[in-house]
Amino acid sequence: MYQFSYAEILDDTPAENRKREQRAFERCIELLGDAQKAGAKSRQGVEAITFTNRLWSLLMEDLAKPENYLPNGLKAELISVGIWIMGELDRLRQGKTDDFSGLIEVSNSIAAGLAQS
Repeated sequence: MYQFSYAEILDDTPAENRKREQRAFERCIELLGDAQKAGAKSRQGVEAITFTNRLWSLLMEDLAKPENYLPNGLKAELISVGIWIMGELDRLRQGKTDDFSGLIEVSNSIAAGLAQS
């Protein structure tokens, strides 16, 4: 995952933060696409599941903070999406599905939204 020093992140503008989030989602989409081809139990599948889990864990943690600048309604909607994502990741881990397409679709939508803001 991308590594930044805490001081670098504090100095960033909201636009720079959105760009970093967009890049993280683009990487997530790339990994999920590779996993869709190789399967959930493959190395690519494990890598995609792990990356996506970390990304959404960080996002949901940030969204739950009172100092997060997003409107409360949007934060709640994104947390709901995160909960769904985590559920899909669990289904993949447990072998209940081998389909990454929903995760890819949602990630594409979020990346596109970040690109427009």
